[in-house]
Amino acid sequence: MLSFFALLVILAGLMILRMPIAFAMGIAGSVGLAVQLGTQPALSVLERTFFDTASSFVLVAIPLFILMAEILTAGDVTRRAIVACQAWVGHLKGGLAMATVGASVLLAALVGSSTASTAAMSASAFPEMRRHKYNDRLSAAVVSVGGTLAVVVPPSIVLVVYGVLTETSIGKLFIAGVVPGLLTALGLAAVIKVIAHRTDYAPEGEPFELRKATRSSFYVVPMVLLIAAVIGAIYWGLASPSEAAALGVLGSVVICLAQGTFRIPAFGGSLSKAVKATVMIVAIVACSAIFANYLTFTRVTQAILEAVSTTELPRYAILMIMVLVLLVMGMFMDQLAILSLAMPLAFPAAMALDFDPVWFGIIVTKTVEIGLLTPPLGLNAYVASAQTRVPLATIFRGLIPFILVEMAVLGLLIAFPQITLWLPSLM
Repeated sequence: MLSFFALLVILAGLMILRMPIAFAMGIAGSVGLAVQLGTQPALSVLERTFFDTASSFVLVAIPLFILMAEILTAGDVTRRAIVACQAWVGHLKGGLAMATVGASVLLAALVGSSTASTAAMSASAFPEMRRHKYNDRLSAAVVSVGGTLAVVVPPSIVLVVYGVLTETSIGKLFIAGVVPGLLTALGLAAVIKVIAHRTDYAPEGEPFELRKATRSSFYVVPMVLLIAAVIGAIYWGLASPSEAAALGVLGSVVICLAQGTFRIPAFGGSLSKAVKATVMIVAIVACSAIFANYLTFTRVTQAILEAVSTTELPRYAILMIMVLVLLVMGMFMDQLAILSLAMPLAFPAAMALDFDPVWFGIIVTKTVEIGLLTPPLGLNAYVASAQTRVPLATIFRGLIPFILVEMAVLGLLIAFPQITLWLPSLM
């Protein structure tokens, strides 16, 4: 156990020195294995672990979902989705902000990345809200919190990574994320409505024009059908997540060709971005497996399981401790780093307490989602601040009511597991 704490010190030191989390975990795990097993056996374990993890077929879904999102973004489809949502509800008091949440749901179903969704909203929805005299505090907070929907709404990259790390069905995780994602979006819209009526932060928009709204929706219908096809193929068991992702890439190319927005240079850029993001994610997953192997050889995981099985605390009390730890981690780290560090220890403990792995995955990702909004790191707030030039302190103040709603939704998901498990049970 002493060597384990020494290794944690090494890991923390490397992270303080701003080494990428993947390399920090890989180095710490490799050093630990070498000390525990010897150099040659450790190298054999590293070779097998890295190859087996990086060559997993499940990981194919990651570059394909990222590529689908990049193609649709390059083809101007995502911007048109934002315009369409604004055309339908932008005339209401606070309508532009609610339209941003609605567009964030569509973006989440395409992008799969919270930071990318926040950046897209900051570049498109925020200027529109500022033009309509929305308060910057509300506008920047809305684009920040809207981006977090990509963590739970399928096809979430965080859910894919959780599924790979814990060997949980990614298809069931995707379907399980639908209701919590929509519930969160409704909660955010309700907060906006209350703020709009109690303050002057959100004025009424331009008069509603049915013709304009209908025309703007024309370009969005194919995108909605593509989302339905991808999620439906997984739900009905017609395709695995990887196969559905391939269908999504093909569909995104067809949509862009049909709308005349497909460009070869932009497609090349989309491929480049997808490859870069995939390499980072696969490195995190593989190096996390190395660190998890070290924990197995040193019996740290078994010691935690024994402690959990002999404790007199109720299992939900232990779950709340896990949630609090993840929330604190979220204040300082990004979501993939949290998963790679916490799941080798937290997941076995949760299974020992007889929690459902799919339900636990949604609880974890929901907790990680909240961490994207909390200071001092609050990654989405930083992205929004960089894009909109709104001070961080202003954004964090604007996020307070939204964080409270996020916590309330998390509480509901914990108290009523069937909210999460209802759809997967019908698959």
